[in-house]
Amino acid sequence: MISKKFLCALMILGCGGLVACSTPTEITTRDGQKIMTADKPEINRQDGFITYDKDGRKVKMNSSDVQSIEEVK
Repeated sequence: MISKKFLCALMILGCGGLVACSTPTEITTRDGQKIMTADKPEINRQDGFITYDKDGRKVKMNSSDVQSIEEVK
């Protein structure tokens, strides 16, 4: 039987691994607005849109409206 301490340690390591995978990103628009995202946005070069998550919803933004996308450290 697996001990509770082992399971607890395994859960903590698993959650720590998920946190380490996220890449906070700042999107700056051409009008100067700054948008913080928890993960790196998806860039679709075919349709010209950038997609990111905000409050559990997918948001699409035209890539011509974006000045820069920078990873926050």
